[in-house]
Amino acid sequence: MAAKKSFPLRIDPDLYAALERWAGEEFRSVNGHIEYLLRESLKRAGRLPDRSRKEE
Repeated sequence: MAAKKSFPLRIDPDLYAALERWAGEEFRSVNGHIEYLLRESLKRAGRLPDRSRKEE
């Protein structure tokens, strides 16, 4: 698996609190839940890169 990219994220405190509650209900960290939500959104939009293809 490729290394994960780190970057700072500025987020509204109320939005963070809501994400924190939701992540807890799903037994995820906030970071893991944000990654999950982004991945699902990319899938629905048809914009998630196909990892099954080998890059040459």
